[in-house]
Amino acid sequence: MKFYSGFVPLIGRPNVGKSTLMNHFIGEKISIVSNKPQTTRNKIRSILTGEDYQIIFIDTPGMHKPTTKLGDFMVKSAVNTIGEADAVIFMVEPKRKIPEGDMAIIQRLQGSKTPIFLAINKVDTVPKQDLLAIIDQYRQLYNFREIIPLSALKGDNTEGLLKAIREVLPEGPMYFPGDQLTDQPERQIAAEIIREKALQFLQDEIPHGMAVEITQFKLRDGHSEDDPNALVDLGANIYCERDSHKAIIIGKQGAMLKRIGAAARRDIEMLLGFKLFMELWVKVKKNWRDSDFLLRNFGYNQNDI
Repeated sequence: MKFYSGFVPLIGRPNVGKSTLMNHFIGEKISIVSNKPQTTRNKIRSILTGEDYQIIFIDTPGMHKPTTKLGDFMVKSAVNTIGEADAVIFMVEPKRKIPEGDMAIIQRLQGSKTPIFLAINKVDTVPKQDLLAIIDQYRQLYNFREIIPLSALKGDNTEGLLKAIREVLPEGPMYFPGDQLTDQPERQIAAEIIREKALQFLQDEIPHGMAVEITQFKLRDGHSEDDPNALVDLGANIYCERDSHKAIIIGKQGAMLKRIGAAARRDIEMLLGFKLFMELWVKVKKNWRDSDFLLRNFGYNQNDI
C-alpha cells in the first residue's frame, strides 16, 4: 500500500484560529489557544497519522508588522515555512473588506508553486450571502487550490479541508511513530500551557510581554515512570517587563498566580499523563523582547528559523 506524507503550515494574521484548527485535527491541545493576538511565538508541529498518510501540521506565529525583535522572529518564522511546505493552509476571517494584513500575505504567496488552501474560518458569524461575496473577492486575488469555508471551533467542514490536503500529499515515509502527536519537548509544552493560562486569566491587564522558562522538570527521586502515581517536580519562572505587571500576575495574596498554576497543572497532567508538583515564580526582565540574549534563553532562536 502506498503511503503519503507531508508538511503543512497554517499561516495567517494573528488570532484567526490557526491553533484552534490544528488542535481540532489532532484531538489534543498541542498549541496554545487564546483570544489575544500573537499568542503562538514558535513553530509548533503536530502530527496526524492515518491508515495511509501522515500530515505534520505547523502552527506558525500570526503575521503582523513587527515592532520588536521578538515580533521580527515571529514573522520570519512564519514566512520561512511556506517554501519548505508540501501544502499551505492560509486562514482568514470572513471580513466584508479584505484586511490589509491578508492582502500583504497574498502578495508574499505570489509565485509560490506550493498548493495553497484558503480556509475561511468562523463562517457561522456571517450571513451566507456575505460569505459568497467574500469567497469571490479572494478568488479574484489568487489562484488558490481550493477555498474552503469552515468553523475550526465547531468542527464544521474541517473534514473537507483534511480530505483536500490528503489528495495533494506526495508519496513519502512515516516521519514519526504513528502514535506520536507532536515533536515538541514536554518542557516546551508545559511552558506554553502556563503562558496560555496567564493570558487567559489576566485578560487585558498584561500585554504580551510575558515569557515562561521551565527551571525544573524531573521525576521525583524514588519514583518510577511505570508507576501511575509517579510525581514530576516542575518549576517555572514567568517573566514580565515591569514591576507593576509582576504585582498583577501574582495577585492579592498570590491568588492570581495560584489560579494560573492550578489550571496549568490540570491541563499539563491531562496532556502528558503524569502527576505534577508545580511551583511558579514571577520575575521582571525589562525589555526582554528586544534582547537577543534573552530571546535565545527563552527559546526564540534565530538559527531555528
